[in-house]
Amino acid sequence: MKNKTILVFDDDINILDVFTIVLESSGYHVEISETSHNILERVKEVNPDMIIMDNWIPNIGGVKATQILKGEPDFKHIPVIYCSANNDVSFLAEQAGADAYLAKPFDLDELENKVAELLRNV
Repeated sequence: MKNKTILVFDDDINILDVFTIVLESSGYHVEISETSHNILERVKEVNPDMIIMDNWIPNIGGVKATQILKGEPDFKHIPVIYCSANNDVSFLAEQAGADAYLAKPFDLDELENKVAELLRNV
């Protein structure tokens, strides 16, 4: 069985490092992207089992990027965890059509549990 691949969209290189270290230590393969305007190309290229999406990501933002993804019949099944330091992260995640959300700063156990829970059905 191949390792599950997680594609992380975030413009903060330090946060990308944290995601990469934590998720790889849990046995996942991690790919990263610092922009979201080419989301469909990146998803086609990486073929991830899950996506973690930041709210404030150039150029189009996390809500729009997630909506584009969820509007594609080939990709709408891919679970998305929406990530934001915004107080209304649950509202943003709902607006985006994400499957779950994670408030920043996030708890590493919570991150691992959410990822495992969503990937259980993939």
